[in-house]
Amino acid sequence: MAPDPSDDRTRPQVRTGVPPPAAVNPHWQHKARTAPSLEDYVAGILAGDRVMLGRAITLVESKRSDHQQLGQQIIERCLPQAGPSVRIGITGVPGVGKSTFIEAFGLQLLAAGKRLAVLAVDPSSQRTKGSILGDKTRMPQLATAQEAFIRPSPAGDSLGGVARKSRETIMLCEAAGYDTILVETVGVGQSEVAVHAMVDFFLLLLIPGAGDELQGIKRGIVEMADLLAVNKADGDNIPRAKRAQAEYRNALHLFPPTPSGWTPPVVTCSALSGEGLGDIQTQLQQYLELVKNNGYFDQRRSEQATYWLHQAIEQQLGDLFLAHPSVKKAYPQLEQAVLRGDISAFQAAEQLITLFRQEK
Repeated sequence: MAPDPSDDRTRPQVRTGVPPPAAVNPHWQHKARTAPSLEDYVAGILAGDRVMLGRAITLVESKRSDHQQLGQQIIERCLPQAGPSVRIGITGVPGVGKSTFIEAFGLQLLAAGKRLAVLAVDPSSQRTKGSILGDKTRMPQLATAQEAFIRPSPAGDSLGGVARKSRETIMLCEAAGYDTILVETVGVGQSEVAVHAMVDFFLLLLIPGAGDELQGIKRGIVEMADLLAVNKADGDNIPRAKRAQAEYRNALHLFPPTPSGWTPPVVTCSALSGEGLGDIQTQLQQYLELVKNNGYFDQRRSEQATYWLHQAIEQQLGDLFLAHPSVKKAYPQLEQAVLRGDISAFQAAEQLITLFRQEK
């Protein structure tokens, strides 16, 4: 017998069950996240708060005018606490093992009771404008050490701009209580000049194979170095490292005396085994003792301050010039005219300067 469709008892019964929970917790109240104030930043930095220090450095590196203004206010407030540190620049050709060396040497400094900040300027892609920023993964032990602070920064397009921001970052790190600052450069080239102008001690890392290196490293970079260290002096590389050491010692005899009165030594080391790192630390202490006693340490700090004053003026004038409405409007056409060969670069510059002077 077929079921009667009018009989409700024969129809499937649907049970609603437990209603689904609301997508948003009705007891949750949205609290707007308030940005730290100037006082919050200063107090956090002076207390050694690494999170607040990192956020302050982000303001300094930002291109937003309001961020830059707040960043400069933070630097101004922290400036009286900056200065009592040793600033060490570390450079070398790509593949020399800078990150491995910095971690090994940094751990040694931490063991000696130092508080360490590592500022690593990474190369940015000129096409994608991206940056590796992988130093924390290449320095895993330092990255997790409580007494260490690692801050990678993209190099970007403007070397001078990054160098200026790196120097301001040094000041903030010093105010946060870091007594040893390591500045890693992108490689052997123009960036070394800028980094040399912000550090007290400049270390050049080399790799075994002196013949190739003597051809690939500019004389000016070697002249700036306060210590040359042939890295990767382990295993089968030890004989080659010793030959490289001898080659560089002989080459240094051709250089004029340094204004500091210090004769740069050449040592061998291995960041993997730790061999020779103690010698580097000893040489660093001997250098600092010499330059502090003969007055060169303070003299160099004063010269660097003057240098960065001039750099800051040049950069800000350049930014002001390019932001000028008349210059901004005429620049693309004049640039194209220069590219076509219609006018010289000097003529175009003169026209832009004339426009800049005419306004207001």
